[in-house]
Amino acid sequence: MGGQPVTATLVNAEEAPPSPKLGRRRAGGARRPPWLLALLGIVLLVTMHFAAPLIGAVYAFTNWDGVGAPDFIGLDNFREIIGSPVQRGALLHTFLLAGCFVVLVNVAGLGLALALNRTLKSRNVMRTVFFAPVVLSPLAVTYIWQYIFTYDGALNRAFDSLGLESWRHEWLGDPNTAIWTVLVVMVWQYSGQAMIIYLAGLQGVADELEEAAMIDGAGLWMRLRRIILPLLAPASTVVSTLMLILGLRVFDQVFALTSGGPVYTTETLATQVYDQTFVVGRFGFGAAIALVMTVLISVLGIANLMFQRRRERRLS
Repeated sequence: MGGQPVTATLVNAEEAPPSPKLGRRRAGGARRPPWLLALLGIVLLVTMHFAAPLIGAVYAFTNWDGVGAPDFIGLDNFREIIGSPVQRGALLHTFLLAGCFVVLVNVAGLGLALALNRTLKSRNVMRTVFFAPVVLSPLAVTYIWQYIFTYDGALNRAFDSLGLESWRHEWLGDPNTAIWTVLVVMVWQYSGQAMIIYLAGLQGVADELEEAAMIDGAGLWMRLRRIILPLLAPASTVVSTLMLILGLRVFDQVFALTSGGPVYTTETLATQVYDQTFVVGRFGFGAAIALVMTVLISVLGIANLMFQRRRERRLS
């Protein structure tokens, strides 16, 4: 009677989306799992990642020694942090390590990514070799480097074998070189992680762009500056943010190599949290340093992320 055939009507009815009044169902007719199933995971996430730091922040305003009842002392812990030369030095060393670490890891990771991107035949093996330190325990890696840097270690022995006895040095015991040994270990271990992120970014750089630039007479440096680096801006944002966070909370490398010495020249905020809390027994003061470190990581991490995002938009 001028309408669609019955078969067509049935097909259209089967293809039509279900009415929201019938409940949320998947294609097979099964209901979606309710939020109740995720409740346990949400509770654990909130408890471990938010509740614990908030409780620790409360102790930052007390003089708790880990045994007796804590007494509220206001901002006295933070005044001591500002007035203590050791704490100010730890803050300076943290900034120094984090800043140099971000720059050097970006340079090393980008260089490795460019070298192992396409042309090298053994690039897959080399990628595995350079990424391997990332998955190793930082403490295990650092103890190996401790053997290398000790006075009778592998580095000074190598100098002896090459006839460079004058280059022998107490690398871990000299206040002028100890902090740089920590930086060497950090860069060595995490350059592979930056390399992998930059390699992922290089996969989005079309070969046609570089080929067209080569035809137009652009050299290697011009192609790198005008084509590759702007397209790698998102990868640079990820690497810079991750490495900044890692650098600001460095602990394992310092603890295993120098334990904050010699003469507090490699102390960082993280090592001071450990020393003041578990060695000295000043849990309230350690919580105050931890709160300062948490605020610094949050503020600097967000500021760096916002800066890098603006840089991405400017280059795009």
